[in-house]
Amino acid sequence: MKVDVLLGLQWGDEGKGKVVDVLTPRYDVVARFQGGPNAGHTLEFEGQKYVLRSIPSGIFQGDKLNIIGNGVVLDPALFKAEAEALEASGHDLKARLCISKKAHLILPTHRLLDAAYEAAKGDAKVGTTGKGIGPTYTDKVSRNGLRVGDLLHDFDRKYAAAKARHEQILQSLGYPYDLAETEKAWFEGVEYLKQFRLVDSEHEINQLLDNGKSILCEGAQGTMLDIDFGSYPFVTSSNTICAGACTGLGVAPGRIGEVYGIFKAYCTRVGAGPFPTELFDETGDRIRQLGHEYGAVTGRKRRCGWIDLVALKYAVMVDGVTQLIMMKSDVLDGFDTIKACVAYRVNGEETDRFPFDIAEGVEPIYAELPGWKTDMTKMQSEDEFPEEFNAYMSFIEEQLGVPIKIVSVGPDRAQTIERYTEED
Repeated sequence: MKVDVLLGLQWGDEGKGKVVDVLTPRYDVVARFQGGPNAGHTLEFEGQKYVLRSIPSGIFQGDKLNIIGNGVVLDPALFKAEAEALEASGHDLKARLCISKKAHLILPTHRLLDAAYEAAKGDAKVGTTGKGIGPTYTDKVSRNGLRVGDLLHDFDRKYAAAKARHEQILQSLGYPYDLAETEKAWFEGVEYLKQFRLVDSEHEINQLLDNGKSILCEGAQGTMLDIDFGSYPFVTSSNTICAGACTGLGVAPGRIGEVYGIFKAYCTRVGAGPFPTELFDETGDRIRQLGHEYGAVTGRKRRCGWIDLVALKYAVMVDGVTQLIMMKSDVLDGFDTIKACVAYRVNGEETDRFPFDIAEGVEPIYAELPGWKTDMTKMQSEDEFPEEFNAYMSFIEEQLGVPIKIVSVGPDRAQTIERYTEED
């Protein structure tokens, strides 16, 4: 058996949570492979809305096993709050969620360091979510991190050493802090976390594959936020691309099967960083309002713009995408004209390659397509799609060289249409 991988192809917020929830019935296991509580996967069904941060989005599908992999960073306090809210709504997490012992812990001082580092940058802020993600991954790479498995092995001594090291940094930065309440909630989270099955997830996942179980690997954020291939330095601190599933779960490259790439019919970004197709006019405001484009975790306004096919083509390449999934198609239902960026003009020269730096001097070159001017939210099959919408999808497929297999026409689980092609 091989694992299938589901990824965001833009700057995050593409709608991965909903798609995982839709696809989960086809799988035995859903495994999250990177990121932390900076992610916000929103799911809506049966009149309820849920936002997941650290817990895999397959948790709502009855008998499925969900795994938090070693590539994830976990804050026990935030995990406890998220898990207890789900349990209160009737979902039995302890029976179907396990956590990798090799996942790194976000300490209370990591969150303080996150805020202190951002404050020290002044106008050069990256725009983090303030959840301590960056400092936790920094400790991981510098071999100073604490892992979930450490909770069972001389943890008090290890925690005290890490806390002392962090406090020394905070004092050197002159950053005022009070740990008392935060630390209390954190240790309560630790005790709660210990109630779950803590596993050597790399062994667990490979054994499941050997036993013929099907696994869907869930990514967080988006390809353009990858630490190596995203719009650096305005990126997250982990590998959000398909290769991150290998390192974040202990899966060999040869065991990767289908790669689902998710993108919005337009484009958004939260926080600082370059965004070539960003709209600063009424059209951008209109997309934001129609798409309810506000961060699931932070509540911040998302910056909105037309779809960027240069960046998407790049993401498809580095991820090895085999199937595309287009989200929020209905948001563009009322537009007379739809634009799509097909190339950049960089220093006076036209290119369809994603450049080293898109921070300055990048001008998008657009193709214009007619809008479909049709309410798609009640549609239930691709046979109902208007001709102009089919033309928009065909244009994207031609540009990217990968078929669009699933289309979302609204936020609910039921507003999801699977397309069938001749090869199916």
